[in-house]
Amino acid sequence: MATALIIGASRGIGHELARQYLADGWRVIGTARTSEACAALQALGAETHELDVTDVDACAALGWKLDGEHLEVAILGAGVYGPQHDGFPTQADFDLVMHANVLAALRLLPLVAPLVCDARGRLAVLSSRMGSLSERHSGGGSLYRASKAALNSVLVDTALKYGPRGATCVALHPGWVQT
Repeated sequence: MATALIIGASRGIGHELARQYLADGWRVIGTARTSEACAALQALGAETHELDVTDVDACAALGWKLDGEHLEVAILGAGVYGPQHDGFPTQADFDLVMHANVLAALRLLPLVAPLVCDARGRLAVLSSRMGSLSERHSGGGSLYRASKAALNSVLVDTALKYGPRGATCVALHPGWVQT
């Protein structure tokens, strides 16, 4: 049975991806920040791990928990938009967005990518066209845009390292989704 790991599966796009993979007969390992969200995923048939992607110890622990897995698909979907303004960002705003959207990827992708390589699978991050430097046609969401541009850079580094070892690495732009 093929296995999909979905990091950030408690709601929104990640939750729907988990539901769809389960409906297609895949084994799904999903992560969520709370035990309640994990229980809801388990009710769908997913295996779960509680994970706050901004917690370095929790990220390291996930690596241990996944040891020996072969992942045909791994999707990093956890992330935040941050403040709904383009005013002067506070340090707390910056830290929240950059830690959830960039630092988490820097920590998690090196843990997950070898498991994807073993299965010659696909490694995806939920990015956004808003993070593109060449596809920008409007303003707004500066902090989110910067975080997604940085995420795209992390993914390129991951692809350069793990692509030759069997992982196909992609950034997904799902379009505007109200989650």
